[in-house]
Amino acid sequence: MEIKVDFLDKLRLEAKFDDFTVIADQPIRYKGDGSAPGPFDYFLASSALCAAYFVKVYCVARNIPTDNIRLSQNNIVDPENRYQQIFKIQVELPADISAKDRQGILRSIDRCTVKKVVQTGPEFVIEEVENLDADAQSLLTLKPASGASTYISGKDLPLEQTIANMSGILAGLGMKIEIASWRNIVPNVWSLHIRDAHSSMCFTNGKGATKESALASALGEFIERLNCNHFYAGTFWGEDLANAAFVHYPNERWFKPGRKDALPVEILDEYCLPIYNPDGELRGSHLYETNSGNVQRGICSLPFVRQSDGEVVYFPSNLVENLYASNGMSAGNTLAEAQVQCLSEIFERAVKREILEGEMALPDVPQEVLAKYPGIMAGIQVLEEQGFPILVKDASLGGIYPVMCVTLMNPRTGGVFASFGAHPSFEVALERSLTELLQGRSFEGLNDLPRPSFVSNAVTEPNNFVEHFIDSSGVVSWRFFSAKSDFDFVEWDFSGQGKNSNTEEAATLLSILEGMGKEVYMAVYDQLGSVACRILVPGYSEVYPVEDLIWDNTNKALSFRADILNLHRLDDESLEALLERLDNSELDEYADIATLIGIEFDENTDWGQLTVLELKLLIHLALQQFEAAHELVGAFLQYNDNTLERGLFYQALDVVLEVLLDDDLDLEDYKVNFRRMYGNARMDAVLGSVDGSVRFFGLTPTSMKLEGLDRHHRLIDSYKKLHAARANAAAAAS
Repeated sequence: MEIKVDFLDKLRLEAKFDDFTVIADQPIRYKGDGSAPGPFDYFLASSALCAAYFVKVYCVARNIPTDNIRLSQNNIVDPENRYQQIFKIQVELPADISAKDRQGILRSIDRCTVKKVVQTGPEFVIEEVENLDADAQSLLTLKPASGASTYISGKDLPLEQTIANMSGILAGLGMKIEIASWRNIVPNVWSLHIRDAHSSMCFTNGKGATKESALASALGEFIERLNCNHFYAGTFWGEDLANAAFVHYPNERWFKPGRKDALPVEILDEYCLPIYNPDGELRGSHLYETNSGNVQRGICSLPFVRQSDGEVVYFPSNLVENLYASNGMSAGNTLAEAQVQCLSEIFERAVKREILEGEMALPDVPQEVLAKYPGIMAGIQVLEEQGFPILVKDASLGGIYPVMCVTLMNPRTGGVFASFGAHPSFEVALERSLTELLQGRSFEGLNDLPRPSFVSNAVTEPNNFVEHFIDSSGVVSWRFFSAKSDFDFVEWDFSGQGKNSNTEEAATLLSILEGMGKEVYMAVYDQLGSVACRILVPGYSEVYPVEDLIWDNTNKALSFRADILNLHRLDDESLEALLERLDNSELDEYADIATLIGIEFDENTDWGQLTVLELKLLIHLALQQFEAAHELVGAFLQYNDNTLERGLFYQALDVVLEVLLDDDLDLEDYKVNFRRMYGNARMDAVLGSVDGSVRFFGLTPTSMKLEGLDRHHRLIDSYKKLHAARANAAAAAS
């Protein structure tokens, strides 16, 4: 994690990381003002807080209340060497906690990350640099040996060269990539989390049988998502980019809707239109993209090549964003390598959906077949030894598709996790199933898995598949676990041979889709110095239902974004109009405003926590519509999960509105004790909110210029690096 420090007045310092700011000072005896803890105080507190975190995790997993658990830490300083210290952590536990759990809680503290880092002894490297942002890959600590050449299935270049090439591409873009965490809880299963140090919203996870393969996976996913703009989907890119020569890609085209908002004739083709517009309800305005919000330009459309005949078909960027999420995008050392990864991913998710929604039972992989893969079996054996039964299933549906499944059961919680993996190689697909199962997870992280169900609706409803797509945490049917399988086991193999194996495998996977009667569309992106592609299979590779284009389109942001960002500048008539649109939009009352309008607010601010319900409440308050505001305050206090401070503000507002709306009560009679209960500052905000002198309490003013929204600006800065690289590549090619 990158922490940037600014020097403030006197001895005060300001450290910034992610969306947090920490102020440090020195005690008065050391010439400071004593206005904040000192740096060493923060260090001491970090180990106590880390220890408490692991206690909390242990207790939550076992439904042990922590109300009466107390923890303290004292550091005992050696009088002859002040750098030699003992950190004594003591825990007071209630009498009703069992002896087993007492030992478990103490062992959990022993896992404290701060403690382990201190005990291991971190290495400090102190150096001068010309520019803090220049050494873009300085945080990638894994440095493969330059002379090594490790080949793995699916990669056209050695892992070492793959990592070096991808790191170089990111460095060339000016992106400082940091490794936030590693996981390796069982043999031959590694995963890591990497992110852009400047814009932590841009992150990926990698997985593999070795550290190097996991890092290559994470870097490849990062580059794929840059090429396909996935990190920036749904967000507002600002007015400058909205009016640039191009918004997404230099080869984009903008088409105007036809008469009566008809779909432009230039988009899609005869195969796609019945899939995306089955009832004839899709209109041109449904396809305006949200990133620019520039509806005057028309519908931004991206070229994809139809694989059956090489024809170019234009897909609205809004349609791709709304229906496909990250499905079917990949980067690779070669185009064929990327294609195999894209197509494998598409099969993995489509077959997974067919199995789960069809409540199918899959055949077990025989032990004699699993014995061929001792590295994979070593990881499975450790999971079994930790008390997690593992089922290894053939998900090829009778040898038709290159898909495997590894399912974990957790007897302690009754939860299950069905992890799928796909690749033309049986072994690679099996390995991916296992590494996907444990990607970013600790053993404790396996305690929050959903329980299987015999209720078909719980399995087949669309949101369940979305949960499976995001992190495989959706519900699985109990019928999936039947010993009577719906298919025979097949030890399948779709892999190619020799130097051109990826080319052969891509052709094989495309032929399967052709045999199913599916059209395949592909876009290739190479302007950033790497090869990536995006593949769409209409009617097969969608993540979200097609009807979302009409009923849950991300471009609903265009109805609200400008007014919400300009909230403090709106007159009463404009506020009434905004409120009416919110009331008539059928939005989830508890949906967050950040997602609705595509703005990355700091999550620790009131803007970051703002919901549709709270926004409507504040508008009613600004309009002096106290009865409607009071009704929404009640709903907020009953259901809204906001900060304690925000909750207390609304508690105080609730009682003030109670008094104002009761003709028999006089607010002057209650102000003194309201102030004693809620404090002067909070009551000043509440009373100002009802008399009109305070509007939209807690929401700092901004506008379409995005003033004060540093987190969002960091995301736009990240995208502008790509935009500039694409512009340069287009200029060089012309």
